[in-house]
Amino acid sequence: MSRTGYKLRHIVDRMAPGARYFEPLPALNRVLYCHEGSFVVEGGEAEPVGEDRAWFGAGTVSVRAGDEGAVIWRYELAPSDSRAKLAAGTGVVSELTLESALDGPDPAGDWILRCDAVKFPLGGQAFTHTHQGPGIRCLREGRIRIDTAGASHEYAPGETWFEPGPEPVFALACKDQCTKFVRVMVLPAELKGKSSIQYINLEDIDKPKSQRYQHYVDEPIEH
Repeated sequence: MSRTGYKLRHIVDRMAPGARYFEPLPALNRVLYCHEGSFVVEGGEAEPVGEDRAWFGAGTVSVRAGDEGAVIWRYELAPSDSRAKLAAGTGVVSELTLESALDGPDPAGDWILRCDAVKFPLGGQAFTHTHQGPGIRCLREGRIRIDTAGASHEYAPGETWFEPGPEPVFALACKDQCTKFVRVMVLPAELKGKSSIQYINLEDIDKPKSQRYQHYVDEPIEH
């Protein structure tokens, strides 16, 4: 992918029971993942988005928290010259946690925004691999060590990291509890409904894999 002026960001919106955004968020390709509680997209679907579920849209959006409040992980694909829009409202606290420039997606191509979760059993691992597109991950449960680009980092719940895609990655989950992270990736449209992972070592391809996937969103990106 050639550089076309995009960035991917992760924002956390913490909302008290019944809280609303004062004004809609601007039109962007975005995923709203409900980490805790529930929320309703106003003027949209009547059904609330409950815990461990996600919503996708490309237009303006306004949100109201459910009776138990909400913690929303907001993933946005935005122009590189745009500034993050933090949500405002009574009982609303918004924080930008990570923002990374992308090489792509090329507007001449067809792309999807994927939101899924990767779950590991105790001590599970993902053999050294790459992905066919960039993405941001946020740890929901457990702890995980990520080895990439000659460095090793351990992440705790609520912490985020960016993976560009072609850089090989090895992941090792902790041994005292199950581990789960939620990610949003920009991928070629032909991967809709298909895995984006590619293993580096041929001997790992046929080995049993400990990670399991939970799919939320696989939707076309609007340029």
